[in-house]
Amino acid sequence: MLQVQKASQRAVLRRSRHAAAVHVGRWNPSRGLATPSEPYDAIVIGAGPGGYVAAIKAAQLGLKTACIEKRDALGGTCLNVGCIPSKAMLNNSHMYHQTQHDIKRRGIDVSGVSLNLPQMLKAKEDAVYGLTRGVETLFKMNKVDWIKGTASFVSPTRLSVQLNEGGETEVEAKNIIIATGSDVAPFPGGGIEIDEKQIVSSTGALSLQKVPEKMVIIGGGIIGLEMGSVWSRLGAQVTVVEFLSGIGGAGIDEEIAKQFQKILAKQGIKFMLNTKVLSAEKKDGKVYVSTEGAKGGKEETLDADVVLVSVGRVPVTKNLGLEKIGVEVDPRGRIVIDDQYNTSVQGVKCIGDVTFGPMLAHKAEEEGIAAVEYIKTGHGHVNYHAIPSVVYTHPEVAWVGKTEQELKAAGVQYKIGKFPFTANSRAKTNLDTEGQVKFITEKETDRILGVHIIGPNAGEMIGEATLALEYGASAEDVARTTHAHPTLSEAFKEAAMAAYQKAIHF
Repeated sequence: MLQVQKASQRAVLRRSRHAAAVHVGRWNPSRGLATPSEPYDAIVIGAGPGGYVAAIKAAQLGLKTACIEKRDALGGTCLNVGCIPSKAMLNNSHMYHQTQHDIKRRGIDVSGVSLNLPQMLKAKEDAVYGLTRGVETLFKMNKVDWIKGTASFVSPTRLSVQLNEGGETEVEAKNIIIATGSDVAPFPGGGIEIDEKQIVSSTGALSLQKVPEKMVIIGGGIIGLEMGSVWSRLGAQVTVVEFLSGIGGAGIDEEIAKQFQKILAKQGIKFMLNTKVLSAEKKDGKVYVSTEGAKGGKEETLDADVVLVSVGRVPVTKNLGLEKIGVEVDPRGRIVIDDQYNTSVQGVKCIGDVTFGPMLAHKAEEEGIAAVEYIKTGHGHVNYHAIPSVVYTHPEVAWVGKTEQELKAAGVQYKIGKFPFTANSRAKTNLDTEGQVKFITEKETDRILGVHIIGPNAGEMIGEATLALEYGASAEDVARTTHAHPTLSEAFKEAAMAAYQKAIHF
C-alpha cells in the first residue's frame, strides 16, 4: 500500500513538473512560452535593474537565458516600489508645491489650487506600470524566458523553482547569476514593527492614503530625505531624526551636506542630528517616538501620525539555499565575490545590492553587463571610482568620486574650484539659484578627483563629471570645453575654471 502511495505521489510530481516546464520554455513571439527548454547557458535570479539587464545582455550575446523573478512585475524594488515611484512622487509634489508657493512671482496667477492625492498616486502607478511592462517587452524581444517563481539552489548548476501559479520545477544552467537585491533594513535591535500604515518603510511611504499632519523620519539618508520632501511639500510637518552629525548618508561631501540641510530647513523640514531613537509606540491613533542624544543625555518624545523607518537596506539571501552549495557570505549578509563577480562556487556569479558596494540601481546594471561579458568573453569592466549618486530633492544633490574629507584623511594634496548658481545666467532666469558646483582636483596634476553639485538639474549634470572621471580628465580639459549659453551646465565649466585658474563670472 505504501509503495502505491509513493508511486502515486511521484506521478503527481511528474505531472506538476511537466506542467510547470511548459512555462519555462523558449519564447515564441506568436505563441508565447511553449515547449520545455534544454539546459540554459545562463539563468539570472532576480529581475531588478541588475538582473533584468544581465538577462537581456546575456541573450544579446547569444546565450540561452532565463530570468527567475517572484514578483508579478519585472523591474525589482527599483521599478516597483523604489526609484521610479519615488521620482514620480517627488516630481509631482514639487509641481504642486511650486504652484502653491512659487509660481506667482513668475507672473502666473492661479487660484483654487488643491491636492488630489488619489490622482497623484494613480499617476505614480501609471508610470510604474508602463515601465515594468516595457521590461517585459524587452524580454520578449530578446527571447529571455521569464520564470515566475522563487528559486533556490539544488546544486551549483541546478535550481528548484516554486512557481507563483503553484507547483514546482527544476531548471539547469551552465552559469547562474544571483541578483536578488536588497530589502528594507529592520530597526536596529528590534522593537519597532513596520505595519506599512502608521509605521512605514519606504514602500508604505509611497502609498499613504492621506497627508499626515506630522511625520517623523528615522534616518537622514537619501531615502528618508526624498520621502520627507514629498510629504513636506504636500503639507506634513516633517522631522528627521539622524544618529550621525550630518545628513545625506555615506559618500556625500560634508560641505555640501551642511548646505543641503540649511536649504531643506528653509523648506520647513526639521532636523534632530546626533540623536538616537529608542522606541516607537502606537497609542490612541498616534505614534510616540522616544529619543535621546546619540551619546546619552536628554530624552525626548515626539508624536507623529506616521513614522518612516529609513535606516538602510540589507541583502536578500533568505531561502536561496546558498548553504547547500557552499556560497560564502560575510557577517553582514553580503555574498562574497572576486573581481570577476565569481562567488566561492564555480559557475555562480553575483551582482548588485546583494553583494558589496553602494546599493544603487545603475551600479547593479553595470555589474550585470560586466558579469555576462566575463561569461561570454572572459573580460568585463566597472569603474567603481566613477559611480555617481543623486538625491532627487529640490534642489537635487549629486556627486561622483572623492569627497574633501576622504582626501584629507588620505593625506592627498588637492585644490578646490567652486561656482554658485546665483552667478549662472540660466539659473537666474529660471529663478532657481540655490546651490553650487564644487570641483576637487589633484594639486600637482589637475586631474579631477571628485565633483559635488547641489542645485537645479544636478542629477543630469553629474553625467558629465562621471565621464570626465572615467577618462581621467583634468579641470583644464573641462574648462576648455565649450558649453552652450545660457545653460546650467556653464556653472559646471566655471567651477572647473575655478579649480584650474579662475572663474570668469564669479
